[in-house]
Amino acid sequence: MTTSGTSGTSGPNGASGPGGARGPSGTTAPPAAEDPGLRRVLGPKLLILFVIGDILGTGIYATTGKVAGKVGGALWLPFAIGFVVAILTAASYVELVGKYPRAAGAALYTQKAFKVPFLTFIVAFMVMASGLSSASAAARAFSGDYLAELTGDALPPTLVAIAFILVLAALNLRGVSESVKTNVVLTLVEVTGLVIILAIGAWAVLNGDGEASRLTEFETDGSGYALMTGVLGATALGFFAFVGFEDSVNMAEETKDPTRTFPKAIFIGVAVTGTVYVLVALVSSLLVDHKTLAGFSGPLLEVVKAGGVDFPHKLFALIALFAVTNSALINIMMASRLCYGMANERILPRAMARVLPRRRTPIVGIVFVSLLAVGLVSTGEIEGLGDTTAFLLLCVFAVVNVAVLVLRRDPVDHHHFRTPTVLPVLGAVTALVLASPLADRPADVYIRAGVLVLIGIGLWAVNKVVLRTRGEE
Repeated sequence: MTTSGTSGTSGPNGASGPGGARGPSGTTAPPAAEDPGLRRVLGPKLLILFVIGDILGTGIYATTGKVAGKVGGALWLPFAIGFVVAILTAASYVELVGKYPRAAGAALYTQKAFKVPFLTFIVAFMVMASGLSSASAAARAFSGDYLAELTGDALPPTLVAIAFILVLAALNLRGVSESVKTNVVLTLVEVTGLVIILAIGAWAVLNGDGEASRLTEFETDGSGYALMTGVLGATALGFFAFVGFEDSVNMAEETKDPTRTFPKAIFIGVAVTGTVYVLVALVSSLLVDHKTLAGFSGPLLEVVKAGGVDFPHKLFALIALFAVTNSALINIMMASRLCYGMANERILPRAMARVLPRRRTPIVGIVFVSLLAVGLVSTGEIEGLGDTTAFLLLCVFAVVNVAVLVLRRDPVDHHHFRTPTVLPVLGAVTALVLASPLADRPADVYIRAGVLVLIGIGLWAVNKVVLRTRGEE
């Protein structure tokens, strides 16, 4: 893996800088002199914690049991495969964010590579929708078994999930610095929870507890096509736990020296979380039967209870609640910044880029995505929302992996990370396989994703009408 530096910068639609950004149909948008822009507050250490905190959370704390239900006792295998797929695509994101350190992420890369505004919008909308379905899954996880351990099922889950989203929206409105600092605290808490799981697993192994034979057991009959689709289906759902590095690139305009900071942050973040996930999966399968794990929205609490260690169950439940809160916080933050970036590129109406004068947070974007997340909470449970997130992002990742190859023809005048060509090729292939029907995905996931894409197409049509009416098309 090398760095590259040549000449010829351009904006996402062919412009030379933010003041001369070109709209999705090639028109030059007027500079927004009144827009103060976003504040650069993220240094290397804070960004690494941000990435780790974003990847860790709902995926491992809430969907481990559902993955076990798909694959069986060999729970570690989907997470190991997901780790490899995540590294392949993360390498593409690192190259692209180094070349184009802007807030729009995958939408920016798609527009620069293919210059098809409709495709750009759909990709951008799929990324935003994935963040919202992820936040909704986290909200559902917050209102599930972990909260019930503390409250005894006294609170209505849907109302709790909605209130949860609204509180996080208020925190995002206050400021990115406050949100990221909260993220750091929650990251440390959720890492502590996973360390507790690993410590319990080590204690159990040293004392001769646990069923090692489970680690090679599959839920399917263990043969041919059924085994392949079972493992792919579990990997596709488990991949939900790895998608945080996509969120982080949308913080590029709030990161100090993003070209140098992002490679280390993303690779360290994916490596640390991937290793932790595989170890946690091993411990979970050793201590708890996969059918038992599959029956709980708080599977790691069952691991604690089965570990033979006198650790307070309510305390672990509280730690898990902090973990899923962290995931939702970052996803709401990411989606609102994506709206901000798309609006600056004239893919969404310019009003979506409006920021609070004093706080300099994207107020319209935060309100918009929070309302959508509230609506999504009522459309499914943790497994369905998590699988929807993974499916949407796998489709986006396939496009991004192709885009990094196309954009090798667009050099820039600064040094940046360059990934070996074979990695994005493999990344595109593996993403498409996991997004395909081979992954044995339930029909409701495709329906939910399809409805979201149709909503996106409707918004695209509305935006086109607005641009035409204003004479900006």
